[in-house]
Amino acid sequence: MAKVTIDGIEVEVPNGASVLQACEAAGKEIPRFCYHERLSVAGNCRMCLVEVEKAPKPVASCAYPVADGMKVFTDSAMVRNARRNVMEFLLINHPLDCPICDQGGECDLQDQAVAFGRDGSRYREEKRAVKDKYLGPLVKTIMTRCIQCTRCVRFATEVAGVPELGATGRGENMQIGTYVEKALTTELSGNLIDICPVGALTSRPYAFVSRPWELRKTDSIDVLDAVGAAIRVDTRGPEVLRIIPRTNEDVNEEWMADRGRFSFDGLKRKRLDRPWIRREGKLQPATWPEALEHIAGKLKGMPGSRIGAVAGDLVDVESVYALKALMNALGSQNLECRQDGAKIDGSRRDHYLFNSGIAGIDEADALLIIGSNPRKEAPVLNARIRKRWNSGAMPVATIGEAGLDLTYTAEHLGEGTAVLDALLDGSHAFAKVLGEAKKPMIILGRGAVAREDGAAVLAAAWALANQIGALTPEWHGFNMLHLFGGQVGALDAGFLPGEGGQDLAGMLSGGVDALWLLGADGFEPAFISPGTFVIYQGHHGDRAASRADVILPGAAYTEKEGTYVNTEGRVQRGRLAVFPPGEAKEDWRIIRAAGVAMGVNLPFDTLEDVRAGMVAANPVFGLVDGRIAGGVQDVAGPAAGGTLSGTAFKANLTDYWLADPISRASETMAECSRIYNAAPVAQAAE
Repeated sequence: MAKVTIDGIEVEVPNGASVLQACEAAGKEIPRFCYHERLSVAGNCRMCLVEVEKAPKPVASCAYPVADGMKVFTDSAMVRNARRNVMEFLLINHPLDCPICDQGGECDLQDQAVAFGRDGSRYREEKRAVKDKYLGPLVKTIMTRCIQCTRCVRFATEVAGVPELGATGRGENMQIGTYVEKALTTELSGNLIDICPVGALTSRPYAFVSRPWELRKTDSIDVLDAVGAAIRVDTRGPEVLRIIPRTNEDVNEEWMADRGRFSFDGLKRKRLDRPWIRREGKLQPATWPEALEHIAGKLKGMPGSRIGAVAGDLVDVESVYALKALMNALGSQNLECRQDGAKIDGSRRDHYLFNSGIAGIDEADALLIIGSNPRKEAPVLNARIRKRWNSGAMPVATIGEAGLDLTYTAEHLGEGTAVLDALLDGSHAFAKVLGEAKKPMIILGRGAVAREDGAAVLAAAWALANQIGALTPEWHGFNMLHLFGGQVGALDAGFLPGEGGQDLAGMLSGGVDALWLLGADGFEPAFISPGTFVIYQGHHGDRAASRADVILPGAAYTEKEGTYVNTEGRVQRGRLAVFPPGEAKEDWRIIRAAGVAMGVNLPFDTLEDVRAGMVAANPVFGLVDGRIAGGVQDVAGPAAGGTLSGTAFKANLTDYWLADPISRASETMAECSRIYNAAPVAQAAE
């Protein structure tokens, strides 16, 4: 540790830390444009100049290491004059776009020009102009505003792992771009907007829509993938205008996946805003009393064994708990939340969680990915894997599809389950790599267990984790990567077939006479037996709504207070940012009202009652913003339930951009799907 004096304040910082970090430790604000704590140091904006005792000139604090006994001055006359001159240089060619710039009001250049700049310029020459670059349908560029901090270049290369941005030219002719214009091929491109300190990179869907001071800001959780990234939902009136990430070091750091960020326009399209009843073969509008009475008339007197319910992938735990309570009151054990057919029994929580924790990736020293493409299934988590791989401390191998571009080098061991057998008997070379690691990690994709031999794959992956020493009292290296934010919460709530209950296949094939679909759009509705009475409760007129006999309009995740559990088992809360459209209501309230219509009084009247019941059923729901971490006390694995088939693993998420009902209603996501799914075809043709 080095002792450094900052403006008379003595602080102790690690050896190798920069002067800027020492200044921050002392509580001093240092302006910067190119420096970002999660990116490599560039040192090219010179805004962070400070005075160091005995140094002949100001030094760039972001790139200058501390030394024991160093004295630093952050607000001397030399420093103030140097920063004013640097700001004057930066503004020579910067256009006076503030009144029309989407960054206006939350712009680092604006803030620092006022705080650290001078009130005039000595330059009268004409400003240079730069041609705007095309970076795809999500990021808008106005490159004349660019101050060449190269944050975007370093993010694309180091974090996203897609080195497509760079600088061409020198001096005044230097420009940032892709050299050959094309859409950025990363699922994290929206983060370029956040890290750009000026208005050179802004959101294309948000362009000229609003100003930051007009927005109502609500903290929430992204449920469109299972990472559970912390987000802020910005609204004006009844409409969501923007979704941006919040910092959560244990989950998403400060990044966010593009689907969760840009699919918000799907929240106002294809919405269900009133109840519907199918009469004479056609869906017709109805009132709430009519819809609930129609359901009650169909279900009253029907044996509980002939009633089933399926929970969707984006559903909050409150709704799942309420529907389970209603089904149990009706005598039904036909419950299902595994729309993809995943062979997860739910008897032990660590059999289906990402047990190491997302932050635990930073500790792993060997990784095996089985039947998963984390770049598509969880882009933010994949960036964390890349960060760990980039440190050189973690070799990576995959079993599954060949030719995947994960943004990091991974040894492809094979496509099918035969490789699992070879690793288990120790005949494969990578078994030694895993066995010699101190904290090995296995990531099992949700798609790997959503197949006929899924139970055997799950048991084999657990057995391999135990064999390589990944299951110890100090380290839990077995991890399942789920796809959506509602999947783990439904498993924790026990929304699975009870004693004598039927699974999804049984219910679809005529095993029930009435089927309640709670946001369940993850399977083809044509598979539902023709004579089944279908109740669809959800927020979008997606796949299953077309098959419904009664439609009950629910609320999307931005329109209700809801509890979600991410892939690592972290219990999180989403907040109400806008009210549901039309006559749509919160899902647990709909279920309670349906129970009253059927003469079933469920044991809750308020949201607090529902949450108290959830905690009573499973205490883990009381651990809000936390997760149960630690090693393994019992290494007993899940029941095998068959043998490995030897077939190759296939991707479970076929189109990243259109993976859920909200995204499928989004015009922005539809455009992304057209552009990015056509790109591999065009490259193959060349």
